[in-house]
Amino acid sequence: MSDADSLKTPLHALHVELGARMVPFAGYSMPVQYPAGLMAEHKHTREAAGLFDVSHMGQVKLIGPDAAAALESLMPVDVIGLGVDKQRYGLLLTDEGTIIDDLMFVNRGGHLFLIVNGACKAGDIAHMQARIGNRCQIVPLPDRGLLALQGPKAVDALKRLVPGVEKLVFMTGGAFAWNGADLYITRSGYTGEDGFEISVPGEQAEALARALLAEPEVKPIGLGARNSLRM
Repeated sequence: MSDADSLKTPLHALHVELGARMVPFAGYSMPVQYPAGLMAEHKHTREAAGLFDVSHMGQVKLIGPDAAAALESLMPVDVIGLGVDKQRYGLLLTDEGTIIDDLMFVNRGGHLFLIVNGACKAGDIAHMQARIGNRCQIVPLPDRGLLALQGPKAVDALKRLVPGVEKLVFMTGGAFAWNGADLYITRSGYTGEDGFEISVPGEQAEALARALLAEPEVKPIGLGARNSLRM
């Protein structure tokens, strides 16, 4: 698949405007780096705050009184005992116990909220539908964007836009609002730094990204630095 044939995230036009080099990734056109370059992006995330577009990843709700027990039947981790607005990491398994994908999930009280990897999301959802679709409602959320703000100064930038987010601790989440947009924010990430992942309606993702990039600590970061930060 060429980049021209790839799906677009809600931030595609912004990436192009900022001079990103776009490449096909997990079926989407994604920014691999911006003009400053991979090393500068890596260092900035370690020292301040980097904004990543991770909207290619899958967002899914599991709804129903049996949802936690159903999901726990597919993962070797405690789902039933997870407290409200607490987040956990887990592995989605085949019937034979081999790994299909790794994912993050949150108990939002009325439902479970899952984030699955972009390249695996169609298969993950199909697997869950086949195995536990009779026990809970499985609702993909393709119309929502996902932003990751990572780095030691991420909290300084985000709390100016979303007051109260600084009260979250690692692996917890909460519902917030910004300019009329409903957000669900978790204090989590994949860089080894402090950070947040922000689920936002797709039509408001670009406006939120622009507001974050206007904060002095924040710069856009591409896939190249994202992968190096995970090592």
